[in-house]
Amino acid sequence: MTNRRFVLSSALLAAASMLARRVPAATLDAVSAEAPLSADERALHALNRLGYGPRPADAAAIAAQGAGPWLDRFLAEQLEPRRLPLPESLTARLAGMDALQLSQAELFDRYREGVKAAREARREKSQGMTPDADALNAVRDKVRPLVAQAATARLARGLESPAQLEEVLTEFWFNHFNVYAGKNAVGVLLADYEQRAIRPHVLGRFRDMLGATARHPAMLIYLDNAQSVVAGYEPPQRARRFLQARPELKARVPAGLNENYARELMELHTLGVDGGYTQRDVTELARMLTGWGLDTRKALQGGKGDLFAFDPRKHDNGSKTWLGQTVQGAGQAEGERALDVLARHPATARHLAYKFAQAFVADEPPASLVQKLAANFTATGGDLREFTRTLIRSDEFWRRDAYQAKFKTPYQYLLSSLRALDLPLGNPQNLLSALSQAGQPLFGAVTPDGYKNTAAAWRNPEALTQRVQLATTLGQRSGVSAERLGATLGASVSEPTRRTLASEPPAQQVALLLASPDFMKR
Repeated sequence: MTNRRFVLSSALLAAASMLARRVPAATLDAVSAEAPLSADERALHALNRLGYGPRPADAAAIAAQGAGPWLDRFLAEQLEPRRLPLPESLTARLAGMDALQLSQAELFDRYREGVKAAREARREKSQGMTPDADALNAVRDKVRPLVAQAATARLARGLESPAQLEEVLTEFWFNHFNVYAGKNAVGVLLADYEQRAIRPHVLGRFRDMLGATARHPAMLIYLDNAQSVVAGYEPPQRARRFLQARPELKARVPAGLNENYARELMELHTLGVDGGYTQRDVTELARMLTGWGLDTRKALQGGKGDLFAFDPRKHDNGSKTWLGQTVQGAGQAEGERALDVLARHPATARHLAYKFAQAFVADEPPASLVQKLAANFTATGGDLREFTRTLIRSDEFWRRDAYQAKFKTPYQYLLSSLRALDLPLGNPQNLLSALSQAGQPLFGAVTPDGYKNTAAAWRNPEALTQRVQLATTLGQRSGVSAERLGATLGASVSEPTRRTLASEPPAQQVALLLASPDFMKR
């Protein structure tokens, strides 16, 4: 079986490479770059950019209603996702997940229990004892199930939710405010971070999302602001007594200012790398954000609720000079003021407009669209519903040179394949493993800039090989015919591709269609 699969994959890879060489030139000759999109092309363009691609039911609805009326209704509904009820199967799946149901304190307690067990096991091992093998891996065993639940929830929503725009916006904004599952307790808090700091705000106010991420324990841990304190900070007396008894824990006590979050807050989350700030501004902002941390005693005491807490003893209450302004000591209000300034700064509007246009229109987005988005962001005070509406209403979004101009990331490719084949999620472990093999494990971006969404990051021979293998597996699992798949994908599959596929063996046509240049694009 292994040899047969290797031969089949090799044959498909050769055929897919041939398809990639033949089709693009023929396609460019067939359609003028200036020709407007047809009604069917506009409908497929919306499904691919404002969602994760068509399902057979979408193709049927477009055929029944007409592409124009269907698209008008689709766009109106997508901007009001609360009006689109989730399928009962999806609601039931999400309701059974601890990662989505437990409070931050309860989630953190899972991590704390693992740390405690692992520490005790290491102590026993250092004393020549034989600790429980499971205890040595207690942190991993506590974190992994909750990370898997967060990933499963994301996949399930992307596959089944009718609110497709909400899903692609959640992916975009999570990536913008990226946190990494492998950093300390972040893994147990991922689902809560997405559900409470990102998802509710993707069509809300940017300032609200900025504040929610700034105060969430996942971000405070990931970018180390929970460890940032005024110089010379001394822990409370009860903590000093505890450290006298456990001197090995002294290294965990915050020792001074940490600039990681302040730097990324300006460079990535708001102003951009060319936003006009200096290293001194980074340091001063870090001082303004000292004391923004966690109250982990809630977890230690078996309590519930949120973990964010402002500790005035850890805050640098001295005067600062930041972005040319004098900031007097005012406790937590200093940080809130900084978020206000950053959220309405013209550089933030430009930075977000470029990233948004790049993600949804082209790797090199039209300057005219970037200007429109930035102007809207400024005029509306960062209203992300209007920001998104401006994108959707723009001529640049619907131009032919934007049609299929984006190359799918592994995550987008996986979801669009599942939707096109009308496959259920089932047990997602193999799908999550496929994403890891493709270089995009969910919540696995180590650096705060998240995953790239440009073709250069994902279009390479190794990626093509992996996609052909995935296409083969999913095509065989679905049992769908090439004719049915072609009908679902409609106008997004060019006539040159259809003609080339028709000359291939029927058993390979579904996999080849999923591995074709047309399907790789969105």
